[in-house]
Amino acid sequence: EEATSPPQWVPVRAATSQGDGEEDAPVRPLCKPRGICSRAYFLVLMVFVHLYLGNVLALLLFVHYSNGDESSDPGPQRRAPAPRPAPTLGPLTRLEGIKVGYERKVQLVTDRDHFIRTLSLKPLLFEIPGFLSDEECRLIIHLAQMKGLQRSQILPTEEYEEAMSTMQVSQLDLFRLLDQNRDGRLQLREVLAQTRLGSGRWMTPENIQEMYSAIKADPDGDGVLSLQEFSNMDLRDFHKYMRSHKAESSELVRNSHHTWLYQGEGAHHVMRAIRQRVLRLTRLSPEIVALSEPLQVVRYGEGGHYHAHVDSGPVYPETICSHTKLVANESVPFETSCRYMTVLFYLNNVTGGGETVFPVADNRTYDEMSLIQDDVDLRDTRRHCDKGNLRVKPRQGTAVFWYNYLPDGQGWVGEVDDYSLHGGCLVTRGTKWIANNWINVDPSRARQALFQQEMARLAQEGGADSQPEWALDRAYRDARVEL
Repeated sequence: EEATSPPQWVPVRAATSQGDGEEDAPVRPLCKPRGICSRAYFLVLMVFVHLYLGNVLALLLFVHYSNGDESSDPGPQRRAPAPRPAPTLGPLTRLEGIKVGYERKVQLVTDRDHFIRTLSLKPLLFEIPGFLSDEECRLIIHLAQMKGLQRSQILPTEEYEEAMSTMQVSQLDLFRLLDQNRDGRLQLREVLAQTRLGSGRWMTPENIQEMYSAIKADPDGDGVLSLQEFSNMDLRDFHKYMRSHKAESSELVRNSHHTWLYQGEGAHHVMRAIRQRVLRLTRLSPEIVALSEPLQVVRYGEGGHYHAHVDSGPVYPETICSHTKLVANESVPFETSCRYMTVLFYLNNVTGGGETVFPVADNRTYDEMSLIQDDVDLRDTRRHCDKGNLRVKPRQGTAVFWYNYLPDGQGWVGEVDDYSLHGGCLVTRGTKWIANNWINVDPSRARQALFQQEMARLAQEGGADSQPEWALDRAYRDARVEL
C-alpha cells in the first residue's frame, strides 16, 4: 500500500559540483594521488598487484566483483543501441543530511510513520528503524534458504593466474607506481594500500613480511624494499609463493554466503512491496529502481567478515557499467557495477559483533595512506573495527542507506565518495543476516537514458517474456510461507 506524503528530498545542487557537468561527454578519468591517469599506467598497476601480492582478483578493481559480489545469474544479451535518440533524464533526487543526529518523519506505508536519522554527512548516511517488519525479515531469510546460498568469494582459476603471469611490464615502472611518497623505498603500507579493493586474499603486514622472507626479497628484514632490492627480485617468485599457500576463509577479503532474490514481475508479493518502499524512500524514477540489481541476501556465520571497501568503483575510459553495457556500442576491458546508492537491511539481531563500520566517516580529510598506520589497518574488520569512526549495530528490521557517489553539480552522478568506505565487522557469536538493495545509475546520463529506453521497448514488444533473465524470477510467485 502506498502512502501519500513524500519524504523531503531535493535535487543535487550545483554548489557541490565534483565533475565537469557535461551530460554527454565521456566520463572523466579520476586522478588519484600522483596523477596516475593514463590507461597504460592503470593497467600496469593492476598487473603488478596480481604478480606482487598474489591478490589475483585486484586486476578486477573496476569489475562487478570489485565489491565482492559475483552473481552467477546470466546477464542480458548485447544488443545494438536503439536508433532513435534517448530521452533526457531529469536530475537525481538526493536527501540532505542537515546535521548528524537530525531526524525527519516520513510515511513510506499507509498508516505508519518512519523516522530517518542522519548518521554522518561524509558519506551521506541515514538510518531508518523498523523499515522492515520482523515477519518480512524472516520471509526474506526463508526465501534465501529455499533458493540456496553460494560462497561470496571464489578465488580465480590456475588458468587465469597463468595467463596474467605472462604479461610483461617494466620493474622500474612498477616500483615508481607503488612508491607513493617518492622516497625511493617501499614501505609495508604502500604495498598494502594496493589491496584496498581487491577480491582475493586479504594481506596483512605479517603476510607481506612472511612472503619477503620466503623469497629472500628483504635481506635486512626491515620490511622496507629499496629500489635495488626490488630490482633484484624475480616477480614470478611471488606468484609461485601465493600458489603454494591455500587461503583459509578467514584470510579472504570477505567470508560469507549470498544469493539473489528478484523483486520484479513474478516475484513474491512481499519482495515487490519492499521494492516499492525503496522506490518511495529514494524518490528516484521507477525505471531506475526497477532496472537495478535484485536484492542480495547475505549470511555471515561465526567468524564471518567483510573488510572495508566501497560498493562501486570509479568509471575510467577503460570501464563500463554492468547494467548499461546492453546498449553501449563500446568495447572496453573492464566493467563496474555503478551503484549510486546502497540500501542495507538488517534481517536479524546479532549475538556478538557484526557491526557495519565506516572507518573514516566524517573525517575532516581523506588520505588513503593514512588508513594504514604502523600495525593498525583501519580497513581490517577482523582486528580493528573498534578503531573506526562509526559503527552501526545490526538491529532486526532497521535499514541504513548511503550515497556511493558525490553529485556532479548538474543533478547527476559525480566522483566516487571515498568516505563511503565501509565493512562488516567480525561476527564473534551467532549468525548475521543482511540484504542489499543497490540502485544502479550510469555516470553517463545519455547512456542511462538509452538503456531505459531500450528496456521499455523490450517490455512493450514482448511483455515479461522478453525481459532478460536477471529481471525475472517466477520461482516464488505463488509461494505461501508459514512463519
